[in-house]
Amino acid sequence: MNDDNATLRVIQDLRTRAAASAPGTRLPTVRELTAEHRASPITVSRAIRALAAEGLLDTQPGRGTYVATHAVSPPRPDLSWQSIALGPRPAGEDAMQALLAIPRPGAIPLSSGYLDADLQPSASLGAALARAARQPASWLRGPVEGREDLRAWFARGAGGAMRAEDVVICPGGQSALSTAFRALAAPGDAVLVESPTYLGALAAARAAGLRVVPVPADAEGVRPDLLAAALRRTGARLFYCQPMFANPHGATLSPARRASVMSEIRTAGAFLLEDDYARDMSIDGDPPPPLVADDPDGHVIYLRSLTKSAAPGLRVAAIAARGPAGARLRAARVLDDFFVSGPLQQAALDFVTSPAWPRHLRTLRTELRLRRDALLDAIRRHLPACPAPPVPRGGMHAWLPLPDGTDDVQLTTSAAAAGVVVFPGRPWYAAEPDAPHLRLTFAAAPPDLLDEGVRRLARALSS
Repeated sequence: MNDDNATLRVIQDLRTRAAASAPGTRLPTVRELTAEHRASPITVSRAIRALAAEGLLDTQPGRGTYVATHAVSPPRPDLSWQSIALGPRPAGEDAMQALLAIPRPGAIPLSSGYLDADLQPSASLGAALARAARQPASWLRGPVEGREDLRAWFARGAGGAMRAEDVVICPGGQSALSTAFRALAAPGDAVLVESPTYLGALAAARAAGLRVVPVPADAEGVRPDLLAAALRRTGARLFYCQPMFANPHGATLSPARRASVMSEIRTAGAFLLEDDYARDMSIDGDPPPPLVADDPDGHVIYLRSLTKSAAPGLRVAAIAARGPAGARLRAARVLDDFFVSGPLQQAALDFVTSPAWPRHLRTLRTELRLRRDALLDAIRRHLPACPAPPVPRGGMHAWLPLPDGTDDVQLTTSAAAAGVVVFPGRPWYAAEPDAPHLRLTFAAAPPDLLDEGVRRLARALSS
């Protein structure tokens, strides 16, 4: 029997003993439990620690393990007054919580913002973090803007337009987005976004008190003519954009539109917040350079994260800007959380500057292609009533059009009952959606499960 089963067996035994004993009762020693369960002392100690963390056991070094003394539960408080004091809930909270929810056991995840565990370089990251943890200097307080060598690595990835001093390290891309919206705009200001666009950006902008204005996008990215009209009409000075493999619809800003978009931004005297979240997840061909690489005058604020392309626990991202905008971002980051964990920064730098990083990217590209093709093939076979989705050239999502009249939110609920997790298209729009869609993720499950997940989705759609 493996260690996990042995630990569960000891936990269950101790839980039963505690339930049948009075508070303060001394329980068998580690040696006695080891002999009784034929388990290792490490396994028994792990079980005891787990129950102590629950508050069920009280461990006293040198004396033994006891049933915890439980205080009398206080009367249930009346917290109804808080609803009046807090006022309305911020928009987008429910959608974000649903997006980040952990799928229940047995459900097939066709919705996720992160790589399947099998695609994450966990061994390399673990080794890098272990090395970082052994370096005393990594535990010291570093610069508030982050390690210079790590900032320099992110600056090089921006196509040569940025220097290390322009970059600030952040604890993940979402944190960087929140900082940017608060630092670059004031409550009540308009912020332009592609439509549809990243749900987390909509939530962060609204939480900052900004007025979100959608600008339609198509297969070639945001439409420059409509961007120009929105800039003139609203007076907005900030445009949030994902020029490459945009989440959720997957489009990449075409070469012809890149110049037009930047021209409109310069004419308006505005900033473009470039979210380059998928730079390391190109599937077909090499990715185009970021927009910031062709921005000599500081209109582009550049954001890049390692979380999406590596692992959810690698909460390391960077945001870069020049001039007064950069100064405001650095000041805002100090107010948020002082600085990012030193060992995590050291581990990230160790990983991305080692042979493990390019090796991971090569493997990731191969696996993403296999899974993308498997998902699209499953859609063709199991969902013939749905229009074919655009073929994503990178990233991890496919944008599935649904038959006219389909309620995408209701379909999501029906799919969950059928054992497959999908996400509706409606929350990705700042205004009314133009048609029903689902955002399907191909990076969160292997090809065989992707096929089964789409088959379950087809059953839910036809019910």
